[in-house]
Amino acid sequence: MIKCEKRKLAKEKERFFKQNGGQILYQQILSRKVDTVIIFTVEDLKTATNNFDKSRELGIGGHGAVYKGILRDNKVVAVKRSKISNVTQAEEFVQEIIILSQINHRNIVRLLGCCLEVEVPILVYEFIPNGTLFHFIHGKQQPVSLEARLRIAQESAEALAYMHLSISHPIVHGDVKSLNILLDENYMAKVTDFGASRLLPKDEAQLMTIVQGTLGYLDPEYLQERKLTEKSDVYSFGVVLLELITRKTAIYSEGTDEQGKSLASSIIQAMKENKVEGMLDTSIMCVGMEELLQEVVVLSSQCLSIKREERPSMSQVADKLKAIRSTWSKLLLLKHNETELLIQDSGEDAACGSLSPSMYWTAGMMGMDIETPVANNRSTYSMG
Repeated sequence: MIKCEKRKLAKEKERFFKQNGGQILYQQILSRKVDTVIIFTVEDLKTATNNFDKSRELGIGGHGAVYKGILRDNKVVAVKRSKISNVTQAEEFVQEIIILSQINHRNIVRLLGCCLEVEVPILVYEFIPNGTLFHFIHGKQQPVSLEARLRIAQESAEALAYMHLSISHPIVHGDVKSLNILLDENYMAKVTDFGASRLLPKDEAQLMTIVQGTLGYLDPEYLQERKLTEKSDVYSFGVVLLELITRKTAIYSEGTDEQGKSLASSIIQAMKENKVEGMLDTSIMCVGMEELLQEVVVLSSQCLSIKREERPSMSQVADKLKAIRSTWSKLLLLKHNETELLIQDSGEDAACGSLSPSMYWTAGMMGMDIETPVANNRSTYSMG
């Protein structure tokens, strides 16, 4: 009886392995087209996650769950186990793994391997310890410095630009949001969750597909026409940029009884009425920085253009954010020098002198006395 069950289980694993393109992937590995992907057995991953124990859950959602795993060599990984659904065609799935395995960018979570002997393939990624950008912005009382926000924005933009331009087949992420940007031990941004991602065919700028994504971040043209393009990611990133400077969620309400508002629509309306300042996070509002914040608002509004051809590319967005950060650093240095002169002229000791509110935020943005959050083991990863 036990032998019969073992044979049945072995046959089922073999069937899933073939169904999920295991043989094709294995051939690619032998031909050295892929040399960075590890093929795990289901037993490997059960052991790593303590049989997918609930205490190991990093995040759970509509698409499945992500678990913290510890491999035999003590390497910590993130194990993404999707719910049963229509499995991607074997060739397409393998091609996606091949492309993802070739991505080598410091701001993109690295795919380490996969398990193909289950009905829906399990993916294994590098483990990122400090949770999501969403929780970093919205889940803490201590304000985050503008410098940190601009750096995270630039890093995320550079990752998306790399996906769009720097590999053999452009990849459209398809679900850019603050929950899909993780923060490593140094709070460096890492774009993750490629469940809705699509490889664009060569020489084609768009792909017809079933609409996927998240309410509040979805490109209106994609929603209407079902044409996924690189500019769909640009729109979604524009919403993330607004989250960073307003500390409002993509769909937000300002009162307990108020119906949810679209952050994208609200900022566009505020720009028309010249009321943008009222929407910005007060903790990053300081004297002399208004024009710089206005540049960030304008950039986000360009990303949110209704017509995709009017939106900048992700590489243009990344370049603009780099320029804004450079200007910001120079302004900070100038303001810091002015503050020191004021302290010297007044005869106050720097440790004893009181700071005005605007000077306090300047000090905070320069990295002084800004407390960094500690993420716990749970609710740090998103699954759709």
